[in-house]
Amino acid sequence: MTNSILSGIRIFDMTRVLAGPYCTALLADLGAEVIKLEPPQGDEYRHIGPFVQGESALFQLANRGKHSIAIDLRKPEGRQLAGEIALSCDVVVENFRPGVTAKFGLDAETLRQQKPELIYASISGFGQTGPWTDKPAYDLVVQALSGIMAVNGEENRNPLKVGESIADLAAGLFASWAIMGALFRKGRTGEGTTIDVSMHDALFSLLPTAHAQLFFGEREPQRTGNRHPLSTPFGCYQARDGFFAVAVLNEKHFGAFAEVIGHPGLGNDPRFMSDSARTDREPELKAIIENWSSGLDVPTIVDLLAKREIPCAPIRSFSEAASSAQAVERHLVTELHHHRLGPVKVVGQPVVFDGLKLAAKSPAPELGGDALSILSGFSGFDQARIAQLVDAGIIIEGSDARHD
Repeated sequence: MTNSILSGIRIFDMTRVLAGPYCTALLADLGAEVIKLEPPQGDEYRHIGPFVQGESALFQLANRGKHSIAIDLRKPEGRQLAGEIALSCDVVVENFRPGVTAKFGLDAETLRQQKPELIYASISGFGQTGPWTDKPAYDLVVQALSGIMAVNGEENRNPLKVGESIADLAAGLFASWAIMGALFRKGRTGEGTTIDVSMHDALFSLLPTAHAQLFFGEREPQRTGNRHPLSTPFGCYQARDGFFAVAVLNEKHFGAFAEVIGHPGLGNDPRFMSDSARTDREPELKAIIENWSSGLDVPTIVDLLAKREIPCAPIRSFSEAASSAQAVERHLVTELHHHRLGPVKVVGQPVVFDGLKLAAKSPAPELGGDALSILSGFSGFDQARIAQLVDAGIIIEGSDARHD
């Protein structure tokens, strides 16, 4: 198998920054042809570091496998051209603020009136409806409003944001999932779909432990730091030379764990005879655990626990995680050849299909570098016509376009 799951699917990508580009990069990994629309100055991510020889690392990671055309949508000819490209595609993805695409005549209603079978996905901070639809949609704002910051952080300390742009990534992931579902339906019925993905909704849906506490336990979820809010011992503990993680989720594991830490009768102690009892008295149990672990180094602890098949791990640095034997074997980090940078590292979609890791075959494009190849497929767009569009400032042609 090659990366042909979405071979023949053409996507018009009117997205920028992270949520939308992440969505379409995942689809490019599976073989879709992704045409990335950019303004004359380029996607904002092109101008955010870190930079290598003037190229944004973030842009490279989020836009692998795509083709770029830069069109000035402020000009009527530019909007008309973008509409023609959109209608030649199977899927359109956009992440403008709600209402903006309608001003350009590139909204779902306008395009699907002309092509009902079109799949049109809108990604926004708070969706196309609701009282917050016009709010600025930065990841930090969405984290604050979704409840994830309220449950993330140390116990009795301040709320904390997740260290990655998790709202953008969640929305991008759900958008790609929704597009795949819509493509499946289209294959059966020929029908198109209008998809509305909210960063806020996506992130809120990824909090099942908090849902369980609030909707079934009828209590407000609290911050619990590096331990599980419902199970104990299930968290991070101090060793002599650092920290280790352990996940004990059943009585068999707890009995074995108690033996390892030198308290074989702990499972019969009324204070700790059930998971909920242990969670209620977590500080007491933590003190017992760390009285044992503080005298041992992390490798020794992990070895002792692993021998009893108790889930445990050292806490790796990110560089250690990226270079681990597991990451190498699973091809989590791959390389693509960039026309200017040479080999560049990228992290593609993580799923293995029939034993193969499917990934994009080309790096992120140069701004406007694929205008000629994209437009040459349209009648009336020969090289002379494209040159006229460039001269008129309607499209921006890349200075050293790729030749993949």
